Amino acid sequence: MTRLQGEAHRKGLFQCNDAGCRQQFTVTVRTVMERSKVSLVNWIMAFHLLCSSKKGFSALQLQRELKLGSYKTAWFMMHRIRFAMEQGQMREPLTGIVEVDEAYIGGKPRPGTGVKSRRGRGTEKSPIMVLVERDGTARLKPVPRVDAVNLKGEIRQSVAKSATIMTDEWPAYQGLGKEFTGGHFETCHSKKQYARFDKASGQHVNTNTAESFFALVKRGHYGVYHSMSKTHLHRYCTEYEFRWNHREVSDHARKDAAILGATGKRLVYERPEVR
Repeated sequence: MTRLQGEAHRKGLFQCNDAGCRQQFTVTVRTVMERSKVSLVNWIMAFHLLCSSKKGFSALQLQRELKLGSYKTAWFMMHRIRFAMEQGQMREPLTGIVEVDEAYIGGKPRPGTGVKSRRGRGTEKSPIMVLVERDGTARLKPVPRVDAVNLKGEIRQSVAKSATIMTDEWPAYQGLGKEFTGGHFETCHSKKQYARFDKASGQHVNTNTAESFFALVKRGHYGVYHSMSKTHLHRYCTEYEFRWNHREVSDHARKDAAILGATGKRLVYERPEVR
């Protein structure tokens, strides 16, 4: 490999010297930054701003901060950075005490549409599901419906069989105690029970960690992004999951981890929702 220099070549250009290759490339090739006209300095700044903001960073604010040419450029940059944050399927199963909960993302219906504003499981908002270890890592993703097929399926896929599962009293979780050696414990939110002590097992039963996770997501939704479409909701889930899983490192280290995840990934504007 040779770094090309001189007025005839743009800065940062390299050439492969292998026989039969001789292709020219930059460090952005085969990353989420490939074929971008945004400078590398602005890309690094964008990674830093998104990774160092606890509740998120809007594309409009990014456009202002970096003086980008259009909102569309900033919006696409943010989704490519979120794609870089994606850890893929090769993750270790969650272990220990795993709290599971669901939430709904979306605003109130617009006036005049005739759609009623409903709360809870009767709403038209998009459901998301979190599985989070106490003092550990988390998984956050959208689910089609909050039924037994989807909720139990995600738990079986993401949680080790030795774990202890803690949920609320939603019937879709029934029967999990037979599948996990640590058992399944519930709190009854409908009766204002949010924490209890199980004397037989010595377990402190609650889903407070999952509730804390959703508090951050909703603060970001209401105060930063204002809208998270169903089409791109999985990207926002990736962002909050990544930030939670790297919460104990510095902003600099979190940014470096996101940049390392950019390698080998490509996201094009025509298909930004590809999973």
